[in-house]
Amino acid sequence: MNGILKELYLNGIVPVIKIEDPEQAEPLAEALVRGGLACAEVTFRTTAAKEAISRISKSRPDMLLGAGTVLTKAQADEAVEAGARFIVTPGFNPEVVRYCLDRGYPIVPGINNPSGIEQALSFGLDTVKFFPAEQSGGIRMIKAMSAPYGAVKFMPTGGINAANLNDYLAFSKILCCGGSWMVDAGLIAKRDFAGIERLVREAVDTMLGFRLKHVGVNCASPEDARSCTDILTSAFSFAAEEKPASTFVGSGIELMNAPGRGRNGHIAIETNNVERAVYHLTRRGVRFDSGSEIRDKSGALKLVYLAEEIGGFAYHLCEKG
Repeated sequence: MNGILKELYLNGIVPVIKIEDPEQAEPLAEALVRGGLACAEVTFRTTAAKEAISRISKSRPDMLLGAGTVLTKAQADEAVEAGARFIVTPGFNPEVVRYCLDRGYPIVPGINNPSGIEQALSFGLDTVKFFPAEQSGGIRMIKAMSAPYGAVKFMPTGGINAANLNDYLAFSKILCCGGSWMVDAGLIAKRDFAGIERLVREAVDTMLGFRLKHVGVNCASPEDARSCTDILTSAFSFAAEEKPASTFVGSGIELMNAPGRGRNGHIAIETNNVERAVYHLTRRGVRFDSGSEIRDKSGALKLVYLAEEIGGFAYHLCEKG
């Protein structure tokens, strides 16, 4: 299941969709992919679920497709036969969990208390759905409850929206978040797939949180950098902070002591999660220079340059904080 969990983590958001009419399935999947989320959890809250999963899995085999609200062994079989790659349950039903594990069906069972975590661990699982998230105490509850369980990851679902999404994702034990605000049932019923695509794109951009950090200017020499620093500090009363290879002036200008990347310099873009940002921007057609990667001691990606210059500047992503 590790590959599936990695995909869920990189997507960051799992649209939880309820489909009443199988005819809605394929255009809805296309809207999700165009918006930037190549994953979905189709809930077994309607009789159309199996057919919807089948249609999506055939038309978009590149999507990471799961089945949610699975309550019985029969539904688990139907979901997998239709093309679901993972199962999500609202609660912890030992019979269903054991059935899925025995058959090799990846499963994320629902819990909302430490006893549920203990049950999951007893079945060899270290990833659980936290449901209903907001009604069960939200991210504060997850943080308090997860402290004794260092290896457990959570997929909170229920009450999550654009306003609180990043409160959850900022916590290292959150794998991804399930949500339905971008796949509103009313929009699906009206077949407003353009509206869904727009909301999905907005959700992804909210999650990634792109923001300009600074502009790096290539100076010819340390003397040139000092001269530029003197002019800017004198004219604008900006504070200056010297670094080994550059001087930061104000909050957004870096004067390089020697020409670096980019014809004119570089532009740093902050994001909430560099690894997720690379995944999503790659889907948008952006290419990266893997040789420029900087990782921390744990192996987490913290900085990477885009492969191409834009307007004479190199661009790099860096993590906020």
